[in-house]
Amino acid sequence: MPVLSFKGKTAVEHYHHAVPHHVLEVDRELSVLPQGESPSLDGNLIIEGDNLLALKALLPTHAGKVKCVYIDPPYNTGNEGWIYNDNLTQPQFKDWIGKVVGKEGEDACRHDKWCCMMYPRLRLVRELMAADGVVFVSIDDNEMHNLRALMDEVFGEESRLGTIAWKTRNTDNRVKTNLSCDHEYVLAYSRTRGSVRGRVIDRSSFQNPDNDPRGPYVTDPLTGKATQKERPNLHFTIKNAATGDEYEPDPARGWITDRAGIADLLAENLIAWPPDPKTGKPRKKRFLSATSERMPISTFWADLKGQSGAAEVDEILGKRMFAFPKSREFMERIVDLGAGPEDIVLDPTAGSGTTAHAVLSINKQDGGSRRFILIQQKHDSAEHRAADINICEDIAAERLRRVMHGYEVATGRKQGERREGISGKFTYARVDRPLLGDYRTWGERLPPFEEIARYVFFTETGLELDLDGIDESSGRIGEHGGTSFYLLYSAREDSSRAFDQKVLDLLAADKNPHKVVYCEKVWVHREDLVRLRRDIGHVRTMLIPFQVRTS
Repeated sequence: MPVLSFKGKTAVEHYHHAVPHHVLEVDRELSVLPQGESPSLDGNLIIEGDNLLALKALLPTHAGKVKCVYIDPPYNTGNEGWIYNDNLTQPQFKDWIGKVVGKEGEDACRHDKWCCMMYPRLRLVRELMAADGVVFVSIDDNEMHNLRALMDEVFGEESRLGTIAWKTRNTDNRVKTNLSCDHEYVLAYSRTRGSVRGRVIDRSSFQNPDNDPRGPYVTDPLTGKATQKERPNLHFTIKNAATGDEYEPDPARGWITDRAGIADLLAENLIAWPPDPKTGKPRKKRFLSATSERMPISTFWADLKGQSGAAEVDEILGKRMFAFPKSREFMERIVDLGAGPEDIVLDPTAGSGTTAHAVLSINKQDGGSRRFILIQQKHDSAEHRAADINICEDIAAERLRRVMHGYEVATGRKQGERREGISGKFTYARVDRPLLGDYRTWGERLPPFEEIARYVFFTETGLELDLDGIDESSGRIGEHGGTSFYLLYSAREDSSRAFDQKVLDLLAADKNPHKVVYCEKVWVHREDLVRLRRDIGHVRTMLIPFQVRTS
């Protein structure tokens, strides 16, 4: 397969491995949580910070769990004013870091910079995706060819699902070439070779007239296609036990199933009463929550304009604070394609928070419990930085806060109208200090035991740690494949833990044949571990790879 070559590629191909793990520091005040509920990384998340660092920080808790990813990167048109910030130390990046990427003809490396920015992020996104996960990336003609080559390389050509072309405008836009470019693209790839969920559901036809606890439904015919002579077992009376009404089949068609099948439908309350007024026949319920097998969706979207979300954001926030946000209608279609009712949706380029708004809206429509993870740095461009507007806090989080609590329309013809809140909550977190680093002294800001434990377990197993199973007093944090994992560490500045005789006694009581112990100090000789192997099993000791205290 041909691969894309660009300046700096050799440095970024494995950069996602070298990006340090950072702590995600939650902010209770900016979170929206029910009374008494503590912030958590397990539910809806808004993360403020560089998305490269945030994606890496999510690995210990979310690797292999994200079902749907949507990325809306800089299109690199030369007008966004985006800044290359990845802190690579190689000489070729020295002049790039912290500077605005220039326009075509002014910056000879603008496409190289964009590829260097995208490559490690796509690598980390792939690690976070579930095996049947799907990623959608918006782009236009400026980087379309480069993006497809990058995604072919990261995800594999065989995982390319297709390219969606969507209509973006109705107005004439003949700028340079006398061609009005009225469309953009969404590239769709799977984590491994698979498919998206299917055709977008028209939820407007799903109703719940009898308040069925299973949620909204449509009805499908119970009428079959066999005459009484052909299938006599499909011709019988169906009785509504509540009213006593009886219904006969069409003599030329019968029912779709026999008496036993109808009895099962009645027992499971899957027959809708009253009958269809047009035919006079009962019908079968089909619930929105179970509607997943559908016809494929077209890759040509001419029925909605994705770049039309500004008016809604203006209505919510009261003034123009974000240019060209994606429309909620567009994002609902993306979420509907990629995520089922209980899946996680990730947007590492969150902007004004439209993806999360779409998740909340679809959950309200079908009773789902989809979760969102938004990542957004404080400033996307030099212009945002100059205005001192924190996009994550002041726009995305504030928008969702108002959507959840309800708000009055602040602008436009419907100004003053009340919008009811959509049920939801989120934890607000920031990318904080690096979790590990050579010869780093933390002083009074020692990371909590759980943070180090998560990192240790993920590093050793590639799995998420069950925090309910850890025992901080003994240091045992979990097990996998016949190996027990221990962490001897104290988050108190005046206390440290060492691998000593007491720990040997604990290991002797552990029935797993292999033990891995991360600790601050080792006071047991290697010869003792070899000598005691028969009693305690095979033990591998690992020093926590950073200096946590000054003495």
